[in-house]
Amino acid sequence: MEYGLKGRRALVTGGSQGIGRACAQLLAAEGVDVVIAARDEARLQAVAEALSSNSAGRVLPVAGDMSKAADVTRIVADATVALGGIDILVNNAGSAPLGRIGDIDDETWQGCFDLKLMGYVRCARAVMGPMRERRWGRIVNVIGNGGHFPTAKYIAGGAINAAILNVTQALAEECGPDNVLVNGVNPSATATDRWDALVQQRVKMTGETMEQIMAASAAKVPVGRIGLPEDIANMVVFLCSKRACFVNGALIEVDGGVSRAL
Repeated sequence: MEYGLKGRRALVTGGSQGIGRACAQLLAAEGVDVVIAARDEARLQAVAEALSSNSAGRVLPVAGDMSKAADVTRIVADATVALGGIDILVNNAGSAPLGRIGDIDDETWQGCFDLKLMGYVRCARAVMGPMRERRWGRIVNVIGNGGHFPTAKYIAGGAINAAILNVTQALAEECGPDNVLVNGVNPSATATDRWDALVQQRVKMTGETMEQIMAASAAKVPVGRIGLPEDIANMVVFLCSKRACFVNGALIEVDGGVSRAL
């Protein structure tokens, strides 16, 4: 399938590992020049070199902390200079710990808010103006199905994700008339370093073994396994492509059939 992405320019946040890295890899394979952003400069550089060596598009690193407004401004500016503009934004940097409301202090709530919600908002705000002027753009928010399905043990992550679901559809309404399409992708359990960290946290909270948690998580998925980063990236790249030119404001579950609602 021809995605029509060759020569486009993308910024992928949280791009040094997991879903972000997979998105950068698949976009670059389609001939997109990609800037990956994350905090760990050494890892970013190594990932950029590894992905560029096997891709049609360039992959360039820009280090920074997406929870800080000044860093977001600098990252977008540096990416714009490096690429000559940004056509695609994949918002992916952000996480939240497990925990009930009594387990999570104000500092942790604020950190989740600053990194994921405000990180996504600030990046979108920074790139959408030039996209709208050019009358072409794609913004894909990697969110998480906790925003649709609240649970007491993941209250911070679910609350932040619910806010991003709202932001995604609001931006889709605003930007759609200028052919800037905004969509959200909602993974469930996905085999990343972040998932491993959540499993370790659950081990400490419940006393279950890692093997028990992994087996139970896979058993909940109708296809019989948790997701892989490339499962999510495949949907992200499709939403960026010319094949998805009439998809706007969609909130798509990519979770093997875990989420069931009419």
